[in-house]
This record gives sequence, C-alpha cells and structure tokens, in this order.
Amino acid sequence: MADFFATCPKGLESILAAELSGLGASDIKETVAGVAFSGELEVAYRACLWSRYASRIALELTSFYADTDLDLYLGCFNVQWENHFSVDQSFAVDFSGSSKAINNTQYGALKVKDAIVDRFTKRSGIRPSVDKKIPDARVLVHWKKDTVTVSLDLSGPALHQRGYRDETGEAPLKENLAAAVLARSGWQNEPLLDPMCGSGTLLIEAAMQACDMAPGLLRRRFGFEGWLKHQPDIWLPIMAEASVRAKRGHKEALLQADRFVGFDIDTRVLQRAKANANRAGVGDLIRFESADVMQLHNPWPNSKGFLVSNPPYGERLGEFPELLKLYQSLGSALRTEFQGWRVTILSASPELLSCLRLRADKQYRLFNGALECQLRNYQIADNSVASQKMVAEDFANRLRKNIKTLDKWAQQEGIDAYRIYDADLPDYNVAIDRYTNHLVIQEYAPPKTIPEHVARQRILDLMQAAIEVTGVPGKNVILKVRERQKGESQYQKLNTEGQLLEVKEYNAKFLVNLRDYLDTGLFLDHRYTRRMLGQMAKGKDFLNLFSYTGTATVHAALGGARTTTTVDMSRTYLNWARDNMRHNGLTSWQHKFEQADCLDWLRHCEQTFDLIFIDPPTFSNSKRMDDTFDVQRDHIDVMAMLKKILNPDGLIVFSNNKRQFKMDFNGLAELGLVAENISAKTLPKDFARNPHIHNSWLIRHAPKTDVSQEQA
Repeated sequence: MADFFATCPKGLESILAAELSGLGASDIKETVAGVAFSGELEVAYRACLWSRYASRIALELTSFYADTDLDLYLGCFNVQWENHFSVDQSFAVDFSGSSKAINNTQYGALKVKDAIVDRFTKRSGIRPSVDKKIPDARVLVHWKKDTVTVSLDLSGPALHQRGYRDETGEAPLKENLAAAVLARSGWQNEPLLDPMCGSGTLLIEAAMQACDMAPGLLRRRFGFEGWLKHQPDIWLPIMAEASVRAKRGHKEALLQADRFVGFDIDTRVLQRAKANANRAGVGDLIRFESADVMQLHNPWPNSKGFLVSNPPYGERLGEFPELLKLYQSLGSALRTEFQGWRVTILSASPELLSCLRLRADKQYRLFNGALECQLRNYQIADNSVASQKMVAEDFANRLRKNIKTLDKWAQQEGIDAYRIYDADLPDYNVAIDRYTNHLVIQEYAPPKTIPEHVARQRILDLMQAAIEVTGVPGKNVILKVRERQKGESQYQKLNTEGQLLEVKEYNAKFLVNLRDYLDTGLFLDHRYTRRMLGQMAKGKDFLNLFSYTGTATVHAALGGARTTTTVDMSRTYLNWARDNMRHNGLTSWQHKFEQADCLDWLRHCEQTFDLIFIDPPTFSNSKRMDDTFDVQRDHIDVMAMLKKILNPDGLIVFSNNKRQFKMDFNGLAELGLVAENISAKTLPKDFARNPHIHNSWLIRHAPKTDVSQEQA
C-alpha cells in the first residue's frame, strides 16, 4: 500500500473521490482542489488511465517538519532520489505553498532542485539535467505551515490532456471540467445536444463515455513510464483491458446512431471540432452542423434528451450587451423547442444566466481555471411557453416614445450623436446616448438602499430592452458606470481598444471613442454652445481653455476664426483635438495647441483674444495642477485673469456643469465685467430633462456708462 494524491479543479473533489473509490482506492480524504487516497500501485495506474476528473496523480515519497529553508534543503537531500530516476534522466520541480521562511515559490523550487542535484553529484560525481517542459521525472513539493510534503508526479502531462485536442476555439473547457459538467448534469447516455459546441469537448467527452473509452487511452506518455520503480507487468494488462473495452464499446455505440449533435456558427471552429472527434476515435458518433443559436432548433423533434453547453460570457459587465440577446434567445428556444428536456448551462455570469428566464433545479459552483462559474440544471416543463412580455416594459415604452420624437428632431438638426434617455424613470437610472448606430449607456450609481444584485439585474433588463427597441446590435452597445468624480476623472482610461467612430454635428465632423474612456470625446449638451461659437468666430482670435478634444475649436475654425489657440493639460486629449481639426481639413499655421495647466498658462499669457471659450471642471485636485480648483469658489479669480487678455469688444463664453452654480455678480462688477445667463438658450432638446448641470454664460466688459449686471 502507498499514499497518493489526486489534484483536480476546485469544485470537483466529491465526484473525484467517488470515482477513485470505484477504481479501488481506500482511505479517501477530500481537500481543497484534491483528494488523498491509498492503494496498491495498480490503483494509481488505473487512476492515471481512467480518471475523468483528476488533473494529476502523485505518489507521496515523504513528509517532514521544516522551519527554515535549510530544513527544506536537508529534508529533500535525504530523499533517495536515485531509487526513482537516474542521473542521466531530466527532472523538474513544482513548488507550492509558503511559510515564514519561504514566500516565493521560485525560490522554494530552487532550494529543492539544489538538494536533488547535490545528492546525485555527491554520490556519482555527475549532476542530472533540469527540463522544465518535458522532464523524465517531475517532483512536487508542498509546504504548509511547518510540514513539507514531497511527491513524485505519475501523470506526466496533466491528465486533462487526453491527446485528442490539437486546436481549440476561444476560451475552451478543459477536458476534465467538461467531464464534470456532464456528471453534474445527470446525463447517462441519452441524446445530447451542445448548441454552441466550439471545439467539441463536451460532446467528445460524452461520446468517449458512451464507448466505455478510458480518457487516458490516447495519451502518448505518462510520468511513471520513466520512473525506475515502474512495473510494466501490472501496467500493460490494464492498458490491454482498456483497449478491448473501447473497441467493444464503440461497436455498441454505433448501434445507437445520431445521439450526439453539436451546433456552432463558426465553420472554422467546427472543422477543429470534427478533427478533434476523429482523433478521439468518436468522429463517426457525433454530428456537427453550422447553425446560429439565435435560431436554435431541436435536432430530434420527436424525442427528448439533454442540452448541455458552455455559452460565451463576458468577464466585465461592459462586455455583456452583445451576449444579452444570445441568452434571451436561448431561453426562449428552450421553452418552445425543448419541452421536457433536461438542460445544463455553465457560465461565469449569474446575471446572464438569469436572462434565460428559467428556474434552476440544481446549482453547482465550479472553476474554469481561476474563473468561478455556476453550473445550473433545468428541467424544461412539457407545457412551457416563451414569454411574450418584454423585460423592463415600462422602460421600453418610455424609450420608444423618446425615440419617436428625438430621431426626427436629430435628423432635422443634422446631428447623429444625441441623448435618447436621461433617467426618465427612477427604477432605470441611466443616460443613453446614440452615436450613429451605437448606444452608450451610462449607469448612475444606484441609491445605497437598492441591493447590488437588484440594480445589476435592472441594468441587464434595461440593456435587453434598449437593444430590442432601437435595433442596435448588441456588439454596438457600450455600458459605463458613472459616479461622482473628482480630479482627473475625465482622463480615466477604461480600455485600450482605440476604436474611433465619426459623428457629424451640423457642418462639423468629430472622432469619438466610445469604449476607452469614461467620456467619449464629445459633450453632447454643449452642442448649441459650439454652434453659437462657430457663428460668432468669423475674423476673430479664438481661445479654447480646458479644451478637452477641441470640438469647440473645430466649430470656431469652420466659422472663419482668424486664429485659434487650444489649451489643455492632457497630451492625450490635445492630440485628439489635433485629429479632430485634421479630420475637418483644418491644418494651417493659425491653429495652435498648448499642453499646459490652463490656469498657469493664463497667468503668463501675453496674447489677447476676441472670443474665449472656457469650460473648466467642477473640481480638480490633479497632481499636474499647482493647487486644487473649485469652479464655484474660483470662477471670479479666473475671470480676473481672462479680463486681462480679453479685447475691448471681446466676449467670454463660460460653461460648467456644477449643479446650482451661482454666478458672483458683485465680484464681476468689481472686475468691470457683466454676465448674461444663456443656459436656457443653449440647452438642447435632448437634455431638457436635466437642465441643472448645464450652465452657460456670456461675459463681456461692462459698458463705461453702465456697470449694472444683467441677471437671468
């Protein structure tokens, strides 16, 4: 009898323990991501060949107390390695765990490697070689608390590598996890469909089980084959028995034709699946067809069976929109086409699973690598019907009403970027902007009284409804979470896709980036203000402070400005402003760009301007600015600096988005300036529901004969 340990993905421990018991193991003990057991060598051989769920089978060589790295070295040096592999064989060390002495696995592996090499060198004068990729012997060392366990890997390559899969589709399931999904589904040789089969792993694993084929039968090598204590007289009969069982099982499986079907929309992936199935020896048992899950049909209309699948899922909430329709369509098809069927779905997204609109009978927690997944089993009722009611119906009705009005208005205005929904209903607290055939959904932070899972589900329902009402493809829907921000929030980078989209605004064209930043590069509520600047700019020297992506500069230049100066602290956005200008054919010498702290630039500016547009942040504590900035507190100081560079007949267009901003008229009067509130005049129709964040003012030198302020 010897002690062994079988590793497995987390969540598979119980089914692995039951499997090992069936293979003759004793003293079985489950731990996290593994099962300890005892048995004769034959049991370990059978586990290597027949286990569908294990990742590795290891023979425990010794365990010892250790407190320091020297204890680790000496304990490993004392193992009789020469009894397990020879000096002319290669080896590798896998080290896991940690202690007070060692918290770096590479250092731990190095100490063990040194101990093994030193033992061989001391005994024979020759040091064995290390091969990390394909060693003849792999040593496994685990240090937990004050105990080190040393084992020899009997598997060689991980046992999930059956030997049939050469190429895979995107994000494949490991074979042992696929086998576990089948086990948890309750499938036992019934007709089986995978409607998104990818490289075919689920179907191939099922077909191999139907043929009574050992999962390790096709493997080219096992780790124990280079082990000096390997006993071929025990191993070879086990292999021969497995070969006979597989041939007999395959013949019997052929008598029950057309039990395994796989659909996938990607024909290239299907070719890989067919090749994998042929290498596994079950290609004649599986029917692969090109089909779109959005039009899913039952391949056996008069039969009932199992549908098991691992659909795609986004790891970030922003990736979900294009998958919502898929899950919603899958759920609808299951209720109409697969009545009476058993269904098992594995996904890392509980929210997407909820879009199936099905109640799970059982639920399991599994891990696909490090990614936690849920496996849910469903029994589709014989009288199940697809729901005709749209999710988030009240939201959908409001959005439909808004679009009917706003789409026509936008077409008349000559714009294709505008807001179609702005927190109209309290339960759906988002803003939705249309950019040509794209939607950007900005989620405002929900109240703390709303549970997180409720808020998240509402967003998913809302996205489904938005896709349905607008007809915009899910891949063109972008979700962002917008909270109250400070400092450099507008410069926050979200992704790195770098995809730009052209939108038109009257006679201007802008490049927007819908995915990579919190903002898109175009503040839609400034649309009328920008147009007004273009109408005012002819023949004038124009200054754009806190310019962002330079969209106001574009309008001014198109309106005939004599010169333009564009100032922003961000190199990224200043380059974006240059691109916007080039995109409109504005490349001449009179258009200047300055990367600087705008307030510091103002203090040192010696040029004067006829028309100044300033749209500062509400608040900033950027490290790139000398001090904090608060638009309410500091706007008079800014106006004092602007007055010095404003020509006698010049005009300042001042904008900000601070709620309940109050202009300091007395402070302006002391500076000799007057202000006119034009917020209502410059508020576009699509922002009429939310006027509090739109503040626009015209500020000019006070007439010498009249220093009164015009207040709105």
